[in-house]
Amino acid sequence: MYTRILPSFFFLMLAACSPQELTGPGEVRWDRETCTRCNMAVGDRNYAAQVRGAPAGEKNKLYKFDDIGCAVIWLQQQDWKDDAHTEIWVADHRNGEWIDARKASYVTGKISPMNYGLGAQAEAAEAALDFSQAIAHINKAESEHHRHGGHNPMKNQ
Repeated sequence: MYTRILPSFFFLMLAACSPQELTGPGEVRWDRETCTRCNMAVGDRNYAAQVRGAPAGEKNKLYKFDDIGCAVIWLQQQDWKDDAHTEIWVADHRNGEWIDARKASYVTGKISPMNYGLGAQAEAAEAALDFSQAIAHINKAESEHHRHGGHNPMKNQ
């Protein structure tokens, strides 16, 4: 009996010690992790965002955000923002499923955690914004309202 249990135990231990995935969205410990930019709790499963990336030569790291606005403003400050390996994930505002932020459609008028007002979804919608338009929307909101004291690198441009 022990000869069957022992190999299974070692397999489980090896799996538990394996390194974190290097691609895709990660698991969020809701209400127990804080936004990389604003330090608010990441708790709303329908508006959270994640960025995965790192400077050249470093191991990818996962950064978590309470709102796509925080992720965009924070990423604009990183030297590696345009690296082809940088991934941006956003929760679908209707069901919390992770979707590629660059491929998402963004509907306005939503009540998001940091009040950038965007809800992401996988499907196109009437009057929805694409990712570049969503970035412009976020930068405009940030320059007009200067959310939570964060520095907006686009404000003086």
